[in-house]
Amino acid sequence: MEDILALLRPIAPLISKTTLRQLSRLIFGMLAMTGRVKMLGISRWTGKGGSYRTVQRLYNTILPWSEIFCSLFRALLFQPGDEYILAGDEVVVSKAGDETYGKDCIFSSLA
Repeated sequence: MEDILALLRPIAPLISKTTLRQLSRLIFGMLAMTGRVKMLGISRWTGKGGSYRTVQRLYNTILPWSEIFCSLFRALLFQPGDEYILAGDEVVVSKAGDETYGKDCIFSSLA
């Protein structure tokens, strides 16, 4: 568990202590579990302090993901003088139903 907290140290200034604690427990549960990763399974594998409600709270927390990713990259992977390529991949999921509330037009390359 201490290893996970050490890896999360670079993002500590970006998120609250509560969120950091919840995230560390959730990561530990995901790494320990086998089979399909679901919220109920995560809560069972996290142990004390990782109830189903805690997992729900963490999933509903708005996090600055771009800042988190950049901070982790700089702290764990970046080597001065090396070249890096930034790439993105969009995943298109088919939508259910005829309409999406609040959207006039939806583009899907799969449709």
